[in-house]
Amino acid sequence: MMSHDPKTYRYFLLTVDPVHIGTGGTRLGRVDNPIVREPGTRLPKIPGTSLHGMIRAYAAYRYGKPQCAGQSKTHCAQPTCPICYTFGHARDKEGGRMGVVTIGDARILLFPVYSMIGPVWVTSPTALHDAGFRPNNDLAKLFEVDKNEEGKAKWPQSLSSHNYLNLGWLMVERDTENDRWDPEEVFNDKFPDPIRNRVVLVSDGLFSQIVNSNLEVRTSVAINPETGAAEEGALFTYEAIPRATVLWMDVVVSDYQGAFPNKERWQEICQNIEETLAGEIPDSETESEKALRQLGYISKRPSRGDDEPEAKFKERQDKYWEQVKEAHKACRHVLQTLKWGNPFDLILFGLEWAEHLGVGGMGTRGFGRIQRISHCEVKNRGVLEEYQ
Repeated sequence: MMSHDPKTYRYFLLTVDPVHIGTGGTRLGRVDNPIVREPGTRLPKIPGTSLHGMIRAYAAYRYGKPQCAGQSKTHCAQPTCPICYTFGHARDKEGGRMGVVTIGDARILLFPVYSMIGPVWVTSPTALHDAGFRPNNDLAKLFEVDKNEEGKAKWPQSLSSHNYLNLGWLMVERDTENDRWDPEEVFNDKFPDPIRNRVVLVSDGLFSQIVNSNLEVRTSVAINPETGAAEEGALFTYEAIPRATVLWMDVVVSDYQGAFPNKERWQEICQNIEETLAGEIPDSETESEKALRQLGYISKRPSRGDDEPEAKFKERQDKYWEQVKEAHKACRHVLQTLKWGNPFDLILFGLEWAEHLGVGGMGTRGFGRIQRISHCEVKNRGVLEEYQ
C-alpha cells in the first residue's frame, strides 16, 4: 500500500449575509422553517454536506466543467480531472470513486449580539477549545467557569468598565474572579480588529441560550403569479444564522494515490493543442479533441447508427463540434487564469465564489454569502499552525 500523510486545514468563515440551511420541514412554534442544529448543544451549524456540494459546484464551474458538479452520472471520471479526483465521481463501470477530501460541519465560534455598548461577539470555553484556541497555563483559569457563576460573563476593561452588560435581552454580571480576559492574547491577529476586540466569554450553557435567542427570524409570504399580490394563507417564517457570525470548519485531505492532476500535468497534455477550431469538422480526430477528451471536457466523437438518417447524424455532429469549441475556450481560460497544485486549492476556489453566490436556501432573499477570513494547518491534538 502506498504511504501517505493526511493533512487537516481549519478554515474560519464569516457570514456576509444571514445563512439559512433548513431542516427540510416545518414545525409548530414561532418559526415555521427552522435551521439545522447540533443535537447535543442545540447550536446552529452549516452541515458539511452543504459545504461540500457548494465548494464542488463552484470549483467545477470555475474549471468550465459543470458536468462534474454534484452527484451526477455525467461526471467525466477522468484521472486528469481535478474535480473528480478531489471530490470523487459516480460514473464508471465499477460504480465510481471516492474523493480525497473530507469537509466537516461549520460550527459557531463567535456570535454577534447587540448590547448597550454596541455589537459584541459572544463565545464560550468549549467553542474556543474545539476551534483550537487553547490557552497556556496563565490563561487557563479564564476558561474555567464556576458552576455557581454560570450566569456571569467576562469582557475586557477596554470594552466596558461597567459590571453589567446586556447580551440581547439578557443582562449579565461581570465575573470578577480571575477577570483578566483579553481576547487579543487568545486570537492575536487572526480575526479582524472590530471583532476580536469585542469578544465576551460566557459559560457553555449560557452560550447556547444566547445564540438561539438572537437568531435572525424573517417573515415572508408567497406571491400569486397571476395577481402579483400576496397569496392568501401563505405567510411563513424562517430563521437564519445572522450576518457577521464567525464559524470554523475542518478540511481533511487523504490523498493515498498521490496523483493529483496539477497544472503542470494539464499543460503537458495541452502542449500540442490547436490555437483555433474553425471551419468544418475534420475527418480525423484533432490534437485538441484528444487533449480535451483526456481532460474530461468532451466525450468521443459521435458515430452514425445503422438506421440513423444523415440529417440527424449531421445535427448531432454539429452539436458535438460546438461543444468542442466551447470546451477549448474553457480549457484555455483555466490554464491562463487559475493557479493550482493540490486539492486544498480547489477548496479555496469554491470558497472564493461563496462570497458572491452563497450557500443554503433563500438566496433570492439576500441570504447565504460567506467569506473566508483565514485558514491554517492543524497539527497533533488540534494545535493550530501559522495562519494564512
